[in-house]
Amino acid sequence: MTWKITRRKFLLTSTLAAGHLAIGAPSLSPHKKLRFGLTTDSHYANRQPSGTRYYKQSLSKMKEFVDVMNSEKVDFVIHLGDFKDEDENKRAEDTLAYLTQIEQVYGQFNGPRFHCIGNHDVDSITKQQFLSVVENTGVAKDSSYYTFESNGFLGVVLDANFHKDGRDHFYAEGANWQETFIPQKQLDWLDKTLSQNTGKPVLVFCHHPLFEYQTSSVYHVGNYAAVQQILEKYNTLAVFQGHVHQEKYSTKNGINYITQLGMVDYEGLDNNSFAIVEVDDTSLTLNGYKRTNNKKYTLK
Repeated sequence: MTWKITRRKFLLTSTLAAGHLAIGAPSLSPHKKLRFGLTTDSHYANRQPSGTRYYKQSLSKMKEFVDVMNSEKVDFVIHLGDFKDEDENKRAEDTLAYLTQIEQVYGQFNGPRFHCIGNHDVDSITKQQFLSVVENTGVAKDSSYYTFESNGFLGVVLDANFHKDGRDHFYAEGANWQETFIPQKQLDWLDKTLSQNTGKPVLVFCHHPLFEYQTSSVYHVGNYAAVQQILEKYNTLAVFQGHVHQEKYSTKNGINYITQLGMVDYEGLDNNSFAIVEVDDTSLTLNGYKRTNNKKYTLK
């Protein structure tokens, strides 16, 4: 596969290779209100490559992500889910070891860090086991959906790893990855939480798309429309999602829905993928790294 490299990306990649981390340096402004690191779908496990996925290499790719984010001194980092994977034996103890290993690398970021839960995060281990290993800074260990604040912005992390009846997904005991839902209890929490923070601009993070995303398979949250109706009542700027390993952008009723490429895909650090997101009063900008493209939105 041949990647189109812009002049900006060529200069950025060359600078990084020389050991000088200056991501997007010409365009950064001291007046940016918020800057954070964004990545997704690292799928780390000790297993052989499959298709485009190079599972073992996600440790070195995650280290590069953390090193760049530390150099850039972003306000926080967030991973959009499928943080780890499992090997062919699907033993819980091995899967927990993979989770621990990549969390140790992610934990080297010098600032707040957060996770969304992906479907591969609840494969041979439960949601509770996943949460017991990872850290979401300042958040209770048993919370799979939660909020955090940074520079006057409200971050909202949602969890769609539920059956329609509200039970947790756990793939070792059977679940359909194409049927994901935000339960009513979480919807009620979301509405109440946003109503109590009406003065803050809102950024939402969820592993599964909260807008219609269907090809030969269904990737979106089953009741995404109900979530959209709540978000549209408040000052929601954008929703960031993973899961699909593709870049896709959709805007509906003033909210920008953004999916990102998977870190696990394609061989070597040259194919790493993540972004720094910058938000100010008038715009939201994704400064893409390597395979990730740049994108800019004008905010109302």
